[in-house]
Amino acid sequence: MSRIIAIKPRVRSFIAFAHDFLAVVIAWWLAYLFRFNFEIPGEYQQSFKHILLWVVPLQAGIFYSFGLYRGLWRYASLPDLKQIFLTVALGAITVPFVLYMLQLPVLVPRAALFLAPLLLMLIMGGSRIVYRSWKEQRLYSLDDAKRQPVIVLGSGSTAVSLVKELERSRDWHVAGLLTDNPNKLGTHLHGVRVLGMIDDLVEWVEKLSVGHVIIAMPSAPQALRRHALEICARIGIKPMTVPSYVDLVSGRMTVSQIRNVELDDLLGRAPVVLDMEGLHELLSGKVILVTGAGGSIGSELCRQILSFNPKLLVMLELNEYALYTIAEECHASFPEIPAAFLIGDVKDSARLDQIFDQYRPVAVFHAAAYKHVPLMEHANSWQALKNNVLGTYYLAQTAIKYGIEKFVLISTDKAVNPTNIMGASKRLAEMVCQAFQQSVENDCQQVAATPRTDFVIVRFGNVLGSTGSVIPKFREQIARGGPITVTHPAISRYFMSLQEAAQLVLQAGAMHRTTTGGEIFIMDMGDPVKIVDLAKDMIRLSGLNESDIEIIFTGLRPGEKLHEELAGDNESTLPTPHEKLRITHSCPPDGQWMCSLLEWFSVQQALSDDAVKMTLTTWVPEYLAQPSHHQPVVEKDTG
Repeated sequence: MSRIIAIKPRVRSFIAFAHDFLAVVIAWWLAYLFRFNFEIPGEYQQSFKHILLWVVPLQAGIFYSFGLYRGLWRYASLPDLKQIFLTVALGAITVPFVLYMLQLPVLVPRAALFLAPLLLMLIMGGSRIVYRSWKEQRLYSLDDAKRQPVIVLGSGSTAVSLVKELERSRDWHVAGLLTDNPNKLGTHLHGVRVLGMIDDLVEWVEKLSVGHVIIAMPSAPQALRRHALEICARIGIKPMTVPSYVDLVSGRMTVSQIRNVELDDLLGRAPVVLDMEGLHELLSGKVILVTGAGGSIGSELCRQILSFNPKLLVMLELNEYALYTIAEECHASFPEIPAAFLIGDVKDSARLDQIFDQYRPVAVFHAAAYKHVPLMEHANSWQALKNNVLGTYYLAQTAIKYGIEKFVLISTDKAVNPTNIMGASKRLAEMVCQAFQQSVENDCQQVAATPRTDFVIVRFGNVLGSTGSVIPKFREQIARGGPITVTHPAISRYFMSLQEAAQLVLQAGAMHRTTTGGEIFIMDMGDPVKIVDLAKDMIRLSGLNESDIEIIFTGLRPGEKLHEELAGDNESTLPTPHEKLRITHSCPPDGQWMCSLLEWFSVQQALSDDAVKMTLTTWVPEYLAQPSHHQPVVEKDTG
């Protein structure tokens, strides 16, 4: 069987070569006929036979050397025609040159030297295009019964590219386009008519008996894409879409890679424009360390960093399975880039010393943290405090010891006026980094004065689909048939995509230090999203509506805010060179504060939740402790 597969391409190449061999003969014969008005004199008939002995081998050699027989005629396109033009043009120059240099005793009409290449190009290019048209028409006619009609929403370049790609599809047949631009109504784009406006979708779905809709507007405003989604949900059609604008521009995906609509598509956030020069300076050819590398943010940071070709990426993770997962992905996607996959705890200073001494990273991205609010609020408060605060301290101390250039702490909007243990612990971690940055002499020997390390803190809100977030929970609830549980009708959160969050973390890390250092960067999170609206969007994305899946309100959980903030009451924000990043300035703690904090940690055993919350109000004055016990209120969605 394998032998047959190996022979077939050679047979096709031989047939194509024989065709072009014959085309050369026909082209020259026609050139002679046209030159002499179809009455070739006897002496020129004899010279024609002699000229072919030289022309055909020359032209065939040029065809073969240009790789003209590597492609398939079925996919002949503009690049193939361009290649034919180049080979024929080269032949048109070579043939007269050889005849002149060898002083061959043959009669060659000058007109034939011009006519033959033109006719040859017409025969070779035309036969390929005709064959492709015949082949595709034959295939489509055979598959028409299987191809499902689809309406494409959009009339821009992406929609046109999609129509062209789907021409070769065995699964889809584009029945028409719907647009948001009234000037394009009635026009034909690549042979497909723009039938009407997007609001006319219901009418055209019924008229054409269409069961599928593809949204091909990756750069359209959020409101328009959401509106299209709502229409699809109303008529019971599960929409699909093309890859994001970022993926299309980067070349990672093509427009024909149709997929289901995801929540990221409804955020409507513009692509992040990165300072590529600054990021290459920070990452390329350098040893980079990422903690929490198996988590949602950590793993995406690793993917982004690997795209900048570091000298070595060191991935530190406590969870064995999470580390194994990211290791397998890196081996598959970036096999050429060296990486180290290390098990370790950021609270283990001896392990940190071992890692920094062996690998000598120049930049650290600290994403390791306990972040699940309800879990950290009950029975785990002391562990959250130790991991998020002491872990940051030990890592930062080791970074200073080994002269790390950049230390980037991943923080959260829950650190602003925190009402829960997780947020308060992350605020303390921010303050630890700020204290390390201060050039203050103090009596605490563990704190180095005037460190070389540049500390950067990055705050952002929720990331769509991250581990422990509301998205996977809603997805599971919908799969079970509902109900979806939302804590409060008015609760809202800031959301951004995982890719955007990681890119902005890197961008913040690449920015130059100000005079004080220890900056807290706040990401532009856009407008807050109501969680109940998020739940309704997920219901629609599942091809259902709110009558199919019930929404139940359960009451705010302990430590949960109704609305999150990105900057505190005592913090002012300033712009940065990047439009999606701002800097907030707050009064940083001094070295003596750090000494007191370490002393408190050193004398404490495992504290109860109430003891942790009571003490945290001292260390984080803006922390508003919540009662340890909270009885949820169950209320059904009446909307």
